[in-house]
Amino acid sequence: MGRLNDVGGLHEVTRLLAVRHGETAWNVDARLQGQLDVGLNDQGRAQAQRLAEALADEGLEAIVSSDLSRAHDTAQAVARRLGLPLVTDPGLRERHFGTFQGHTYAEVEQRWPEASARWKRREADFGAPGGETLQGFYDRVVEAVTRIASAHAGRHLLIVTHGGVLDCLYRAASRIALDAPRTWELPNTGVNRLLHTPQGLSLVGWGCVQHLQDTALDEL
Repeated sequence: MGRLNDVGGLHEVTRLLAVRHGETAWNVDARLQGQLDVGLNDQGRAQAQRLAEALADEGLEAIVSSDLSRAHDTAQAVARRLGLPLVTDPGLRERHFGTFQGHTYAEVEQRWPEASARWKRREADFGAPGGETLQGFYDRVVEAVTRIASAHAGRHLLIVTHGGVLDCLYRAASRIALDAPRTWELPNTGVNRLLHTPQGLSLVGWGCVQHLQDTALDEL
């Protein structure tokens, strides 16, 4: 995309496709993965291949993914199809959920009811023991995506990441508070379109899963 005029002069606009990784067995089980390295299941690998075909004619110029395998392997399917190198960035990792990691949502509520209540209220200063606070996670995500987009200014970029990261990007682009309830979906390999300029992120489109419509999906 070319340069745009604004009051501050000329600046580059970066087009971002931000995609959640394919499905894992823990997605199906509603089990918190966080920064544990859980791989794709068969469905997730099939979703990654369908994503690669869907993005073949997008004119993508660069691909950056989280270094966790479920995101990396999803991105690698696209990179192979497009003949592009894949760069990983730990700044795109899912939120670290500390002691919650590896447990189902129901188990978290049962074992740590008070902490679970604070987590569900989306308290910005709360983090599970050993994990990131919501505010810290949000700041890390926005910094990472801003840095990556700025390094690819004016280009068309694919970012493959995680549900929590995408939630942060939606809020940043839509100017929605961290404690506001989420009303948007975060489907596995859903295609989300954003723009980045020096003024920040803006939302273009969200949650497109047209490439998956003829498959049975569990979008946990």
